Amino acid sequence: MMAEEKNRAKHSIHWFRKGLRLHDNPALVEAIRGSETFRCVYILDPWFAGCSQVGVNKWRFLLESLEDLDQNLRKLNSCLFVVLGQPAGVFPSLFKNWNITTLTFEEDPEPFGKERDAVITAMANEAKVEVIKKTSHTLYDLQDILNRNEGKPPMTFKRFQSILRELDPPSRPLDEITEKLVSKSKTPISNDHDEKYGVPNLELLGFNCENLSKSSFKGGETEALKRLHRHLERKAWVASFERPKMCAQSLMPSQTTISPYLRFGCLSARLFYWQLQELFKRVKRGAEPPIAMHGQLLWREFFYTAATNNPKFDQMNGNPMCIQIPWDKNPKAVAKWAEGLTGFPWIDAIMVQLKKEGWIHHLARHAVACFLTRGDLWLSWEEGMKVFDELLLDADWSINAGLWMWLSSSSFFAQFFQCYCPVSFGKRVDPSGDFIRQYLPVLKAFPQEYIYEPWMAPETVQKSAKCIIGKDYPLPMVNHKKVSYINSERLRQVYHHLTTRASVSYHNQKNTCQFFFSRTLKPILSSSNS
Repeated sequence: MMAEEKNRAKHSIHWFRKGLRLHDNPALVEAIRGSETFRCVYILDPWFAGCSQVGVNKWRFLLESLEDLDQNLRKLNSCLFVVLGQPAGVFPSLFKNWNITTLTFEEDPEPFGKERDAVITAMANEAKVEVIKKTSHTLYDLQDILNRNEGKPPMTFKRFQSILRELDPPSRPLDEITEKLVSKSKTPISNDHDEKYGVPNLELLGFNCENLSKSSFKGGETEALKRLHRHLERKAWVASFERPKMCAQSLMPSQTTISPYLRFGCLSARLFYWQLQELFKRVKRGAEPPIAMHGQLLWREFFYTAATNNPKFDQMNGNPMCIQIPWDKNPKAVAKWAEGLTGFPWIDAIMVQLKKEGWIHHLARHAVACFLTRGDLWLSWEEGMKVFDELLLDADWSINAGLWMWLSSSSFFAQFFQCYCPVSFGKRVDPSGDFIRQYLPVLKAFPQEYIYEPWMAPETVQKSAKCIIGKDYPLPMVNHKKVSYINSERLRQVYHHLTTRASVSYHNQKNTCQFFFSRTLKPILSSSNS
């Protein structure tokens, strides 16, 4: 029986989820190598599309990425099979109808993805289908990082960096799939393939696209590689590398922005890492690049590591990494923030850009996150995380939740005394206010001196600008100076209570305190020194 199974022809499925690319895709290579037939499958649940909180920009990016993937596969005499349904519901029939012997997929680093994959793996084993999974969405095997930290995620970026120095560098990326690799395998394609397995459009998924504006980010591997090339063309920036600074121009989407492509796996993180590494060495004649050069990738890895074994990572309650802060509840205030109706033009312009573009600069994210949470409105970071998850193209579960905990001073970061002013911060970045005029045209006629504080403009100026504050544009929701001081004191008391409780617990129950302090509070408080 074992010899019979060993000798039977290999018929494989590669299951795409993230990792929507042909370059550096080791699981896809395993599906093709030695197979008689292979099929590339993406499973899409149309019910989820209609009922989820994921916005139209993210769905458009996904569908464009699937279309690009299909086109690239067709160049190799293959194609993409988009199967409607849920994985557990469709795989049994696919295994049977296509006589499948092997299932491959890229390892999912997130808890719910791992849970789903365990179910499908058990289902495949029952059907005598071999399962092969490969790590390629992250730079490292996350378990290796955890093992170096006594099985726990490092709670500060400084500690995380020290662990990485103990590990070998990330694996080199694999080359793109070629015709030579595919030549001995084939993809069976029926005449009605497009009807049964074609990539659906937004309308078919129930979206109204009448007022959908043109996107600044076209989905897919082809566009991702173009952007990587443009990014690496900036040799002068690489040669004199310093941390990126925010300016008026950086507020707008750039042709070198690649974060959405990393999130969907249209671009390999390992390819980005090694090309950046090699370019720096060429420009600097063999010098090793500073670790900050890979900052975007390493922060991504940091949050994936923190979340990988924590299914409560996106919640405050029950999340051992998150400080329990007594946030207020005010759905109307959350809605005003999300819709860009706070009365602070800098905050509102950012939120309008987010809704329109699906992207905002990382420091703009800091500004609106601070405003919603510890800075002004004192509302839970979970509410902001949900809005970003719906609208932000590069928001995925781990990084989105991690950033919101960090920016609200709920974890990883304790410098709550640093608060982004919703007036002066914007003025420093874009003194002319052109960013505000672009996304809030109702304020476009305000002179520069009032564009960030239109409520301060005399009535004659407001009438001249054809915008009466309180009528055509809202008054500020809060007095920033007052509430930011109050909120800073509230957060200070939360931290004081935690440190006091840890001290008392130490004297009463030494072992319990050591566990609580080392696992939860100490890493968070020490992160301000990272």
